[in-house]
Amino acid sequence: MTNKFLLIIAYLFSSLSLFSQTYITNVTIVDVENQQLIPNQTIVITNDLISKIQSSKSLKIPNKATLIDGTGKYAVPGLTDAHIHFFQNGGLYTRPDVLDLRGHQSYEEEIKYAHQNMENTLYRYLQNGITNVIDVGATYSLLDRRKEFTTKHKTPSIQMTGPLLTTYLPAPYKDLEEHAPFSLVQTAEEGIKMVQEQLQYHPDFIKVWYIVEADGADIETSARKHLPMIKAIIEEAHKNNLNVAVHATERITAQLAVENGCDFLVHSVDNEILKEDFIQLLKKNKTILCPTLTVRSGYLNTLGQKIDISKHELQKADPYQLGSLLDLKHLQGNPLIDQYKARLNLKEVTEVLMKVETTKMANLKLLSDAGVLLATGTDAGNIGTLH
Repeated sequence: MTNKFLLIIAYLFSSLSLFSQTYITNVTIVDVENQQLIPNQTIVITNDLISKIQSSKSLKIPNKATLIDGTGKYAVPGLTDAHIHFFQNGGLYTRPDVLDLRGHQSYEEEIKYAHQNMENTLYRYLQNGITNVIDVGATYSLLDRRKEFTTKHKTPSIQMTGPLLTTYLPAPYKDLEEHAPFSLVQTAEEGIKMVQEQLQYHPDFIKVWYIVEADGADIETSARKHLPMIKAIIEEAHKNNLNVAVHATERITAQLAVENGCDFLVHSVDNEILKEDFIQLLKKNKTILCPTLTVRSGYLNTLGQKIDISKHELQKADPYQLGSLLDLKHLQGNPLIDQYKARLNLKEVTEVLMKVETTKMANLKLLSDAGVLLATGTDAGNIGTLH
């Protein structure tokens, strides 16, 4: 009986030692849902989970609790990166349609690395305060891999589309089967069929790559030529309770996509300053827009061979992919390498590219001032934009 009593006492003490609380006191809470700051709050963390948030004045703190003074500091919810791609690693070899270096490294190895390194990539997001990532253009194989992380609390939550339904298919991505990030749509009927095909993989939404001028026509002619396919995809996705994201960087493609029910524009319009009627259309339809202002500089700095690696990147980035961005300094035998370097450092080219960036920034200000819902996203995975 005595031994049993001692065991019970020992168990109680061990249970008490496992029960730990941390108090972050006098912190200002950033309430993003109600768009306000709530000062002088205390956050109670019990066994690594937030269990309570209340006024510091009304909360009694136990003597043995761990205290963190939050005076003068802010507590924010986890961040969201609303535009990433797991099929791309962010390094030099990840977009053979932009710079084909398959003679130096096989694209199959890139695919393999993306899969093997996916969990590590997710940890890197958490290290940077990002608790939710949205993959707006994945593959069937990655949709299957996503299932592994749905129950893991030490990785960000993931929303993901299947392959991009596209009006143009770059040659390096043909015949990749379950690893294909693109599905070419040539008719409205094909668009409907491809949405239905994705349903069995349970995507969170559908993504369209609305590419124009690849058919040789001007922007508006090409956009209207492809519109029946875009409309059919959006309608079929909505029938199946799936939202639709659209890559549309021209004003006309963005406008046509929104007029036909697009829920999420995944880039800025960069070819003209937005007019009031289009801005009001976005507001009326409650369309979300993600500017992805960082991604272009990744390409320009890498392909122009003017990489300046920051301390933060050295500390937090995948070292293999980060290092690959410097490979252009010694790779030989590909004429595109020298062409990119020479062209991207020309003054007249720099001025044109700067005008594009200025347009995107001006549009962002217009959209923000008008109250259009904006999402933060990096387009991570593209060359020079690391996860």
